[in-house]
Amino acid sequence: MGGFFGCVLRKDCVTDLFYGTDYNSHLGTKRGGMATYDPEKGFVRSIHSLENSYFRTKFESNLSRFAGNAGIGIISDNDSQPIVVNSHLGKFAIVTVAKIANIEDLEKEQLEHGAHFAELSSGKTNPTELVATFITRGKDIQSGIRIAQEKIKGSCSMLLLTPEGIIAARDRLGRTPVIIGIKDDGYAVTSESSSLPNLGYRELRDLGPGEVVRITADKVEQLVPPGTDMQVCSFLWVYYGFPVSSYEGKNVEDVRFNSGMLMGHKDETEVDCVCGIPDSGVGMALGYAEGKGVPY
Repeated sequence: MGGFFGCVLRKDCVTDLFYGTDYNSHLGTKRGGMATYDPEKGFVRSIHSLENSYFRTKFESNLSRFAGNAGIGIISDNDSQPIVVNSHLGKFAIVTVAKIANIEDLEKEQLEHGAHFAELSSGKTNPTELVATFITRGKDIQSGIRIAQEKIKGSCSMLLLTPEGIIAARDRLGRTPVIIGIKDDGYAVTSESSSLPNLGYRELRDLGPGEVVRITADKVEQLVPPGTDMQVCSFLWVYYGFPVSSYEGKNVEDVRFNSGMLMGHKDETEVDCVCGIPDSGVGMALGYAEGKGVPY
């Protein structure tokens, strides 16, 4: 799993980017990365291993390296990202939250198409770099994203940092959430709505399945409208999602409580008491105890 955060502001974005990315730490354990864009310094990127330490510990000491009004960050369970790409579409940095079932077939197709891969993760093709190679086959970024979405079997949501702002794209079937936040200084986009309130953002809306938008400090511009088909990642609701987050306007803990209560109503097992395994199991256990009429 993984979680991302990006922001475009009318002022320096580094503090919001640092804390906003950290609020996604429960979604990944192996890699953390951030990239910013500044007209003078260009793209600045840093990636650290999180296997022996926390995100804040690894990044706090070198925050002064970053500069600019726009940036993206990622917490990942697998590949090193962000990737910075220079192509006929211009320069961009990219992060993805992806589970690509046909990655070997896509890798073979791209190698036969003349692509090469440099950002290997544990000796294997980096999924984010693979996605980037498909994006660069488009005549523009949004058509390239559509090519990648149509090729991938599985799921892939992404943020692209460009000199003109952030382009956000949700998985073609909306399996992973992408939420936009707004405040007076600009906009943020994230996997978890819990990233927003402590930084002064309020939720604006969720992206729809397959929707692509460009975000600047002044506006959110739709590049590709959402599709009509949707498949929800149930594991986010029952395990990965942070309790105070909301997806599609529904609070995670409310869904867990109501699911547990329905189970309690239907389950005929003889139960003395209920306990939850923190943090994700507590809501369901409380709901089950309520529905079953037994002590928590």
